[in-house]
Amino acid sequence: MIPDTITSTANPRIKSAAALRERRERDARRQFLIDGAREIARAIAGGIRLEVAYVCTPLCRSEDAQAALEGLDVLGVPRIEVAEHVFANLAFGDRADGVVALATMPDWSLASLELSASPLVAVVEGVEKPGNLGAILRTADAAGVAAVIVADGGTDLFNPNCIRASLGTVFTVSVCAAATSDAVAFLAANRLRIYAAHVDAELEYTQADFTAAAAIVLGSEAHGLSDSWKQAGATPIRLPMLGVADSLNVSATAAVLFYEALRQRRTKPLP
Repeated sequence: MIPDTITSTANPRIKSAAALRERRERDARRQFLIDGAREIARAIAGGIRLEVAYVCTPLCRSEDAQAALEGLDVLGVPRIEVAEHVFANLAFGDRADGVVALATMPDWSLASLELSASPLVAVVEGVEKPGNLGAILRTADAAGVAAVIVADGGTDLFNPNCIRASLGTVFTVSVCAAATSDAVAFLAANRLRIYAAHVDAELEYTQADFTAAAAIVLGSEAHGLSDSWKQAGATPIRLPMLGVADSLNVSATAAVLFYEALRQRRTKPLP
């Protein structure tokens, strides 16, 4: 056993960190956990303030884990060694990289979003499953979406499962949480044309024009989108559904729409 290794899950520091599994605790303390070597490396690259790292050295076998530890050392982030069963109390999922970091929530707001001259913005309203939100962020990163706004979110950006599902891209995409009313006002102020995904829309997604400044709005699978988007003048668009299912998973819908926008923008004729 490594000297000064924490071996009890009842240790106050472990109990305090593990409590951050709950959103209420995260919101109250303005702290969250980052589980995974790649996720920690991307948090470092994204300028997230890391306060301490809980490390189980025997599990840090991968190159990613070693790179994350090096990055933590460069920043001077304190390490706390923990036994494997204690680490399991902090980690999420099946991929154990041997390092979990405790971080301070960044101040991500609509005012902090930086948009290009003709941006593509995604708005995700009311999505409750952190895995879906994380997958959408991962796709937004891959497809070059300028910013993601989480409107009236049923889950939070700092849910550890959201961070894991995003593979840490939550730290590389311009992102924030906001009320739907504020998101609508933000899009209007930036003169973005709004396209809202609806299963019963007449316009197919390939007929939408994503080449100019635009926003793609997606709602939860359970409740869809609020009436705020109809009042905002959003253009409804749909994906064709040729089987018995009447809709796709919201993260799958996001992938189709984001890449259609990317296709249009890459093939847009030069002026």
